Amino acid sequence: MRDFFKKIITFSVLLLPLFFYSQKTLSGIVKDTDGSLIISASVTVEEPGKDVVIAYGITNAKGEYKVIFTSTEPSIDVKIKAFNHKTLVTKINNDNQTYNFTIETEATEIQEVKLKTKIITKRGDTISYDLKAFENKADRTLADVLKKIPGIEVNTDGSVLYQGTAINKFYVNGKDLMEGGYGTVNNSLPKDAVQKVEVMENHQPVKILQNKVPSEQAAINVKLKSKITMTGRGEVGSGFGDPWLWNVKLTPMFFGQKNQWVVNYKTNNTGESVEKEGNILAFGSSWEGRRINTTQNNWLNVDAASIPNLPEKRYLMNNVHYLSANLLTNPFKNKEWELKANVNYTNNIITRESYSDTHYFQIDNHIISNILNHLSTDKAKGEIVFTKNAEKGFFKNTTTFTQFWNVDKAVAYRSSSNTSIQGNETVESPTTSFQNSLSAIIPWKQKLVNVKSYINYQKDNQTLDITPKDYASVISNNITSYNVLQALKMNTFQAVHSVNISFTQKAWTFTPEIGLDHLTTQMTSNISTLKENPNDYTNNIKYINSRPYASLDINYKMNAWMLYLRAPVNFNSITSEDPIRNVIRSLSKTTFEPNLFAQYSFASFWKASMSGGINYTFGDISDIYAGYILSNPIYLSKTNSDNPVKEIKNKNIGGKIEYRNPLNNIFFNLGYRYSHSTKNLIASIQNQQDGSVITEYDILKNRNYSNNYFGEFGKYFPKFKTNSSISYNKIESVGLQKINDDLKDVTTNSQNIGFKFNNAYFSLLSLDYTLTYVWAKQKGFSSKEISNKGFNHNLNLFIYPIKNHTIGFNWDQINSSDINSTYRNAFYDISYQYTWAKKKIDFELKWLNVGNRKVFEMYSLDAASELYSKIQLRPRQVILTVKFNFK
Repeated sequence: MRDFFKKIITFSVLLLPLFFYSQKTLSGIVKDTDGSLIISASVTVEEPGKDVVIAYGITNAKGEYKVIFTSTEPSIDVKIKAFNHKTLVTKINNDNQTYNFTIETEATEIQEVKLKTKIITKRGDTISYDLKAFENKADRTLADVLKKIPGIEVNTDGSVLYQGTAINKFYVNGKDLMEGGYGTVNNSLPKDAVQKVEVMENHQPVKILQNKVPSEQAAINVKLKSKITMTGRGEVGSGFGDPWLWNVKLTPMFFGQKNQWVVNYKTNNTGESVEKEGNILAFGSSWEGRRINTTQNNWLNVDAASIPNLPEKRYLMNNVHYLSANLLTNPFKNKEWELKANVNYTNNIITRESYSDTHYFQIDNHIISNILNHLSTDKAKGEIVFTKNAEKGFFKNTTTFTQFWNVDKAVAYRSSSNTSIQGNETVESPTTSFQNSLSAIIPWKQKLVNVKSYINYQKDNQTLDITPKDYASVISNNITSYNVLQALKMNTFQAVHSVNISFTQKAWTFTPEIGLDHLTTQMTSNISTLKENPNDYTNNIKYINSRPYASLDINYKMNAWMLYLRAPVNFNSITSEDPIRNVIRSLSKTTFEPNLFAQYSFASFWKASMSGGINYTFGDISDIYAGYILSNPIYLSKTNSDNPVKEIKNKNIGGKIEYRNPLNNIFFNLGYRYSHSTKNLIASIQNQQDGSVITEYDILKNRNYSNNYFGEFGKYFPKFKTNSSISYNKIESVGLQKINDDLKDVTTNSQNIGFKFNNAYFSLLSLDYTLTYVWAKQKGFSSKEISNKGFNHNLNLFIYPIKNHTIGFNWDQINSSDINSTYRNAFYDISYQYTWAKKKIDFELKWLNVGNRKVFEMYSLDAASELYSKIQLRPRQVILTVKFNFK
């Protein structure tokens, strides 16, 4: 604890000069010689002799301005500009002061009108981007262009990061149709329908809380060219490969002032996992209630083939059908009320195959594996959201139902120096989930009352069948039948209820809250047809975690400062009942778990933020079962019945400095985070000679800590239509591990540097390039320090030799290496596209994996082993696609 607070003090001292050094505020009013107030006049601050704006402001409806700036010069130049007025430049002392300006009237003579849109503009916390300035001729969708904007990253599922952090909302014309599952819109909205993209920094989505409760996340608002827009994107493709290929994408959209809807059907076997677009990518504010991506409790699994660090189109053998529909409407005359209905269905079959050679350091043995998977996902989800988000009140109720019917299969072969085994495996895992989340904020006199209620019920039923029993060698001697059958059932019920009241005093908002988080889980498991000691492989566990809590939230927002402190006191009560072993485990503990976020904006373009906190996590039902569970054919695990409840105490502190200047198109951030955790139990792993693993848990206080350093610098050059950025990330970690009764500190040092470059300056070509270089060192159970490195780059080059004709070239290169070997994996694609401009239809012919590379070679390591893998890839394929907009 002493070291942790030392880091807090040290980090605070380092940031303090940034908060206060040379910080000055200039304010006043601007009027003309007749005494009339001047509205929308620009007030810029420059250092004498330098044509560089260090801060700026705009006068409001009362002619008032306020500029916060940082400068070490003894004086500054202040420039006032307004339409039909003479520009005024005044030199004043560099000090905190109120200064009123009077400017002379002067008619602005316009000889020729030339409209020139600024590509990046900033007003308050909102930065607007003109999409036309960033696109190239090959771009078709919003996501294509977004990834070229400084400070923004776009993943393949359509999710957006701003300055390295996920956004909390994605709006279209100010409306949140997709409720966080915005990947479909981002990947399918035609760029030609978009006027501009707005990034709203520190966005609080609940209107009644704006300017009261701050947020550290940003949001995206897509402003369309028309208030009523019928649009969308479609693709139909077919081609040659093994097997016959198809790719169909049909996504019509409508965005009106009262109604919005998106219908989406996508199917392919070309290696594109379109179903991920349905995931919740933005979670909004905790004041809106609770929303999660429903997942299965996957206790039982088949052996899994390795997955390479490659774009999915290189290795994913899929057959997917994904259908979704999203509707937003205003059901009442009062447009503040919104009704949203979202449904989706996924049917997906994935085939994977890999070869691996794993060297376990402690037992000095190599385990050879060949695994062939057939993974089937069958999932349906429906959701209804009823919302009122107004300045005088808030209400939101979300009801979600999800059903899975998944079946996974594997054919696996495993050999070591003295064994050779082959087996067939199947896991059937149906899951039913129901959730309801309610949140209401009601004004009461000068206060706000927030009531929240969340209910979640989930039922998982899983069965693992292994044939023959010898493949599950870790237990085969105790099985009487030809196969092994591991069954597991689990029912989970969670209820979270809370009420708080908020009151505001000037810039401060205080929110005391009380609540109850209750979780009940019942789990049964058994392995059938055992020769002896069946209770050793049977569980009937009831787990109850009841956590009443009281908390005080403190928020402050004024001018440049933003502060958020949550200080909860949790009364944790955990009980675990195991009637088979006549064991009851319990824990009662009161914990104080504060979390702090502070941000300071200075000199118009700079922000410094700091965050830290302490929190506790306690073992759940996955940490307390005392009967063995065969979670996959080679992994047998349990806990000791006399162990206490698992406790983990986590502490973290970090900070970030950001600079975003739309005047010179520079974006920069630099940060650090320290994390420390202590645990009362440690996993004791026993690696067997045949590759199987037995895990138990021992009582031993242990700790882990990590240091994370990161930074990114980006610059957009509008004259050359070029966007470039460089990033760096370093993680140093130390953690205690126990393998084969050997206890050691495992130290890891991993670093990566990234570079991105986009250019659309030349009319005949455009270029996108990304590069990542990774290197790592690890010291653990090997007798020597182990190091490896990797290199990954992607080049997309588009050439436009003749109008409406595009030739594309794509090059992916992924290398990994250790001291002795380097594995180089290069992939090339060629494409030709003809655009029927009048109809806005593209005809694209693609030749993928020109070199017909069949396998991907990869080297990786962890504390106890090193791994060499060969993974089956998609073969050479040719596909013809017709792409079009719906309007």
